[in-house]
Amino acid sequence: MDLRTLLSDTVAGHRLTPGEARRLMEVTGREALAIAAAADEVREERVGDRVTYVRNQNLHVTNICKNLCGFCGFGRPPGAPGTYLHGKEEIQRRARLGAERGVTEICPLSGVHPGFSVESYTDLVSWIREAAPGVDVHFCSPEEVSFVAEKAGVSTREVLERLRAAGLGTLQGTAAEILVDEVRQVICPRKCDTATWLRVIREAHGMGIRSTATIMYGAGESAADRVTHLDLLRGVQDETGGFTELVPLTYVHRNTPLYRAGKAPAGATGREDLLLIAVARLFLDNFDHVQVSWGKVGPKMVSLLLLAGADDLGGTMFEDEVSVDAGAEDAAFMDPAAMARIVSDLGRRLVRRTTSYSLLDDPPADPA
Repeated sequence: MDLRTLLSDTVAGHRLTPGEARRLMEVTGREALAIAAAADEVREERVGDRVTYVRNQNLHVTNICKNLCGFCGFGRPPGAPGTYLHGKEEIQRRARLGAERGVTEICPLSGVHPGFSVESYTDLVSWIREAAPGVDVHFCSPEEVSFVAEKAGVSTREVLERLRAAGLGTLQGTAAEILVDEVRQVICPRKCDTATWLRVIREAHGMGIRSTATIMYGAGESAADRVTHLDLLRGVQDETGGFTELVPLTYVHRNTPLYRAGKAPAGATGREDLLLIAVARLFLDNFDHVQVSWGKVGPKMVSLLLLAGADDLGGTMFEDEVSVDAGAEDAAFMDPAAMARIVSDLGRRLVRRTTSYSLLDDPPADPA
């Protein structure tokens, strides 16, 4: 089947096979723009002219981590220079600051501290809830859930139940990276395997705890690996409907051990960024939302990716030490006015949302 027919059929409702998706992911030249245009058409049919964002605040807990993944410039081993671990007072100070800023989501980000327990995570959720009542505490990856469950000798379901009882709102679909174990053995060998990640996500969704879905790409995996990952996410979504969105995370390479050791390329190219977003939109026919991670790709690339199937700008964040430490210097905060400038330039509307995509009636931000 020629590319034009395949794209036309997909826009009309054909469900791409993994083989077809791989073919699209590997396109070079101007055909990439045709794929982007088809994805943008599907995006418009799915969500109209809206571009959404959430007013949120990242809250960094510790940079001490047991995993020390090769693609990460943030994590430090215990005792290393520059390590930190914030306690209740500092966590609550930052949570109150988020509440004063009018955020609807607080997103704790943390290394997987080797000393953490189930109680460490439930305490964090409770502290944030106490300091910022009413916010969605968007926290914990399947990796963290499985780590503390194994350490405590309890089921991952019990950990999820305890987190929910403490006030967890939604689960972070992070630590997925690429859901291909051969790749994981290179880029994140200390993290849980693919089967465990998928099992914990299914458990959370089955309990009514929704989550994001992520893909971290550009660290040396193949186009086939990326499609395998997307196919696993699509299968889970067929079963549970529990994913709120796909969050593609392009590999920020500059300060990471994997790149410095010559084991990974200098991140994804612009073509790869464009095609990841576009093919994800076309392949994930059961996802309504595809996010652009502005802190990783930069504001000008955001505009192009919003023309390639993306419909969400993520959050205001206010801080992102993970991306900054990896080399993305401008990843700390994006004012909604700057978002409005990008979105209005494309003839679209900026709309604030909650973590789970309920739309909020805000006055439109004046473009900066």
